[in-house]
Amino acid sequence: MTGTLALLEEFYRDKLAMLLQHQAGARLISQYDVNNTYQYIIAREEAQLAWIAAAIQELGGTLPQVAEPARRGERGPQETARRILEEDARAARDFVDRWRPRVEAMTHARHRGMLRVILGETVEHERFFKQALAGRTDLLGRRAEVIEPARGEVLPSRWIE
Repeated sequence: MTGTLALLEEFYRDKLAMLLQHQAGARLISQYDVNNTYQYIIAREEAQLAWIAAAIQELGGTLPQVAEPARRGERGPQETARRILEEDARAARDFVDRWRPRVEAMTHARHRGMLRVILGETVEHERFFKQALAGRTDLLGRRAEVIEPARGEVLPSRWIE
C-alpha cells in the first residue's frame, strides 16, 4: 500500500496545484459566463480533493501542501482571459496525459476508479476552456429563449467590506 499512498499524495499535490491555479485565474477573468464556469470547475476540484484526502488519510498519510500561485493580468481583460484559458486547457491536457498511464497501472480498484473519474472530469474542464476560447457562453447550459445573455462582469473577490 505504500506505493498507492505515495501515488495518491502526488496526485493530490498536482490536483491541488491545479485548483489553486484555477482560483487565481478566476480572480482575473471577469466575464460572467466564463467566471461562472471557473466557479463550477473549482467546486468540482474541491470535491475531488476531498475524495483523495479521505483515501490518503485512510492509508495513514498526510496531505501535501502547495504554494499559492501568482497569475498576472496583462494588456486588458480579454487578452488576460485568453492567455489564462489557453494555459489552463494545456495544463488539463498535460495532467491527464501524465496521470492516465499511472492510474491505469494501479492495482487498487477503488482508488483507480476514483482517479479515473477525476481524470474524466479534467477532460471535461479542458473542453470548457477550449469552448470559452472559441467565444462560447453556453458553457454550463443554454439559457431559455426569454432570458437575455448575461451582461457585466464579476468582481475579483467574493466579499467586500
